[in-house]
Amino acid sequence: MIIHLNIVKGKRVFSERLPIDPFDQWASFVICLMAVQKNGHFGRSGGITTGRLMKQGASDMTEGVIWKQLISFAIPMAIGLLFQQLYNTVDTIVVGRFVGKEALAAVGSTSSIVNMLVGLFAGISTGASVVISQCYGAHEYKELHDAVHTTISFTLLMSVLATGLGILLVDPMLRMMSTPEDVFGEAQRYLNIYFGGMSGLMIYNMGSGILRAVGDSRRPLYFLCFSAIINTILDLLFVIVFHMGVEGVAYATIISQFLSAVLVLFVLTRDHAPYGIRWKDLCLKLTMFKRILSIGLPSGIQQAITSFSNVFVQSYINFFGSACMAGWSGYNKLDVFLLIPMQSIALASTTFVGQNFGAKKLKRARDGIKQSLIMAVSVTILLSGLLILCARPMMLLFSTDEEVLRYGVYFITMISPFYFTMCFNQVFGGALRGVGQANKPMLIMLFSFVVLRQLYLYANRVLFNNSFTVLTFAYPVGWIACSILLSIYYKKSVLCRKDAQ
Repeated sequence: MIIHLNIVKGKRVFSERLPIDPFDQWASFVICLMAVQKNGHFGRSGGITTGRLMKQGASDMTEGVIWKQLISFAIPMAIGLLFQQLYNTVDTIVVGRFVGKEALAAVGSTSSIVNMLVGLFAGISTGASVVISQCYGAHEYKELHDAVHTTISFTLLMSVLATGLGILLVDPMLRMMSTPEDVFGEAQRYLNIYFGGMSGLMIYNMGSGILRAVGDSRRPLYFLCFSAIINTILDLLFVIVFHMGVEGVAYATIISQFLSAVLVLFVLTRDHAPYGIRWKDLCLKLTMFKRILSIGLPSGIQQAITSFSNVFVQSYINFFGSACMAGWSGYNKLDVFLLIPMQSIALASTTFVGQNFGAKKLKRARDGIKQSLIMAVSVTILLSGLLILCARPMMLLFSTDEEVLRYGVYFITMISPFYFTMCFNQVFGGALRGVGQANKPMLIMLFSFVVLRQLYLYANRVLFNNSFTVLTFAYPVGWIACSILLSIYYKKSVLCRKDAQ
């Protein structure tokens, strides 16, 4: 058994790892006394904070077999992302099969509006996770404590702001993306309820990000599985039994998200490790807040602007009517599941690179990136082929309307062969964020996913009279461009310098 001691003396924190017999309580007591006599003192605000750092599932990725660590971290992440996507997917299936294609179009077409705010916050959450993982990898526990409490304080403030801003944006954004009148009312009601309760999602995402930053991807998974099950039960209850329509699925989502937030805050509060929450210590440390924003804000802006750009993409889809919107919605829900493996591997590589960068092990970080890329590409190609083969049966989950099915199968067949190209921008982008280089990847992604995509759509409207076939390739064009540019930038980054060890 290893006892982890964080010993505070003045403003400095000393970390010691001491092997002991887990049943020898006297040995533990003597070790603590020796550490106090040598380096510090006991006390709630300082002194010795004992070894629960690794006990609850945190993982040190600076040692050990790389591919095993990546897989052991990515699999729980993948399962977690799978259950997270069940929120909206179950919502979509329930309204598509039990309410109608207009309800399916309403719930499915609003994701770009939701993702504008959620994406901004998710990017900042990524910045917090990178800083926390770097502090953890370098064993800087005072900075780790400050990073966690600054992160939670900011999350609580942002939850209030995002709720009000989201509700104000609902009507203008629905008008901007030319939502048909037979869909507008249901989309409006769904979004108002969703934004009204989105604080649960924001708190859960940030809290689980803290746990993942120290290598604990299992507990966030357990909470997510629980809340996804609750969401499914409430969806069926509210829609089938109480006939609440889109309002029912919205209420089911925010209730289940709130429960997951309560769970993650509970474990962080009860955890006595340096990354645990001490509510009396909540504050915004300006230096730490700037450090988090310097990494997370570029990513958040990139995600928010990309989602805003997707509002215009959705408007081109809406031009073809509610059946096309419903088919696109069904395809998008399946599309998200295909992205889960590469995203979970990319997130694993971010934590892996962050910890090894903090520990000054750049060669090990590069090896982790290479292995992440090989795994992501291999799994994505396999899943893309399976999705194409099962396109119609999968779309039948969402609707039995033949026109909706025709659109959905077309989108799957035409776009799925290009998914493997996203692996490069996901893994390289995640790795670069892991070392704190977020600005240029943000600019590359904004150019590829926003500027280039909008130019492509404009050219389609002017040159091809808004051709449906040309429209279908708007996303793959951006993926390919982004992957090429990020691959070039990665080769010139600090990770690949000739003097990097």
